[in-house]
Amino acid sequence: MLATVSTLALTGIEAKPVKVEVDIQNGLPNFEIVGLASVAIKEARERVRSAIKNSGFDFPNRKIIVNLAPADFKKEGSHFDLAIAVGILLATGQLAKELPENYFLAGELSLNGAVRSVPGILPMALELEAASEELNLVIPAENSAEAALVREVASYHVSHLCDVCDFINGEKLLEPVEYSEPGRNDKENISIPDFSEVKGQANAKRALQIAAAGLHNVILIGPPGGGKTMLARRMPGILPEMTREEVLETTRIYSVANLLNSSNPLITQRPFRTPHKNASTSSIIGGGRVPKPGEISLAQNGVLFLDELPEFNRDLLEGLRQPLEDKLVTIARAHSTYTYPADFALIASMNPCLCGNYGSDLECSCTPMQIHKYLGRISGPLLDRMDLHVEVPRIQYEQLKDNSSAEKSESIRGRVSQAREIQGRRFAGKKITLNSQMTPSLVKTHCRLDEESEQLLKSAFNKFNMSARAHDRILKVARTIADLEASDQIKLQHLAEAIQYRSLDRKYWRNL
Repeated sequence: MLATVSTLALTGIEAKPVKVEVDIQNGLPNFEIVGLASVAIKEARERVRSAIKNSGFDFPNRKIIVNLAPADFKKEGSHFDLAIAVGILLATGQLAKELPENYFLAGELSLNGAVRSVPGILPMALELEAASEELNLVIPAENSAEAALVREVASYHVSHLCDVCDFINGEKLLEPVEYSEPGRNDKENISIPDFSEVKGQANAKRALQIAAAGLHNVILIGPPGGGKTMLARRMPGILPEMTREEVLETTRIYSVANLLNSSNPLITQRPFRTPHKNASTSSIIGGGRVPKPGEISLAQNGVLFLDELPEFNRDLLEGLRQPLEDKLVTIARAHSTYTYPADFALIASMNPCLCGNYGSDLECSCTPMQIHKYLGRISGPLLDRMDLHVEVPRIQYEQLKDNSSAEKSESIRGRVSQAREIQGRRFAGKKITLNSQMTPSLVKTHCRLDEESEQLLKSAFNKFNMSARAHDRILKVARTIADLEASDQIKLQHLAEAIQYRSLDRKYWRNL
């Protein structure tokens, strides 16, 4: 007898409908799963066998063939267990009725028949939401918070294989998942350090404010102990609250990466990822034997902080160039290609040399060759993708003992939020929402200069031998600075400030 059960397969952060076809045939006992199934799916044979027996059903002592259709792409994950088990019970006639075609099952089975949580429930719910017909999703109870974000899909949570079987037999109803709006927990802000704790460094604070408003990339250069890491770690405190679309987009990535749990069911605070300098390329860019999102994707709509940038692997740093430009990363495999979003602000910090004193008021003990080698770890193309180059000088004793009150993060966040609202209105109806995401055609439309400003930009372009990329990034930063002052036009002072943030590479890298 043949039975068919609907489920979904994850490809990147997207989900595709899959039909689990189960055929029970006469012959020697055998349990085979076909359709480009991964090792984790093939291991489902033993989990399903034990779960069916321990749930009070009979496991057929016959030839069982399970086909995951369509069979032209690789399937990964353990969430096929529930659909396979129900398909076997339907094919053997142990369930009185058929499961309606508009019900999709996802869940991992334990040996006693309990349904365990699985990654990727939110992408599955969003995939069903896009369909024109009414569809239902049956999921593990532990994944209820993810499915609760999608109003248009009727989701039901189960704790045991018997719950699904009783529903199919008409003996009980499934427990529905109630829709809930993503809310921000005020306790999340308690652990975020405040900008008012940073002594001095007014120029760096200003640069990070601009970066937060337009999601621009920043590189902080200066001697040890100047406050580079301290400044970067306070960036989350000035970022505006996430919109519902951003919550869904970011939570979807964390769901696929299996980083959600009962204590952290949703990502409602903008990510701030700080990978170690010894992290592998695949852990930061994404990939691996079973492809997963990397740190650059987990930082979606937030910040990726790379402390001591030159200490990172050179191949890793060069691998950042394409995601910084395209705002996504593509990982190719033999049977499939995975694409993950990577729209984040990169904040990088570094010393100017090994001892850290080159270019400061302290004597540098490094040789010219050592300085050249150290700075040479950061390639020109990567440096060109950094919108703001900021020098963080050594703090003076008078600044350290200054007890005057500094501006708090909450006040800065208010200005950043207003600037983002302006950008939201400007790009209404378009696929982008921030200045850093503008294409060359949008830069030409929204970053018009008067004649005096045009002459200033031309002079800087020729003097500093800028690239076309640097030209556009200066205009994007100038547009953000104007938005912070609620100015419709980019004025001369806005452009001049943007240009000043592109001059440090000429100080440190000019002789390389």
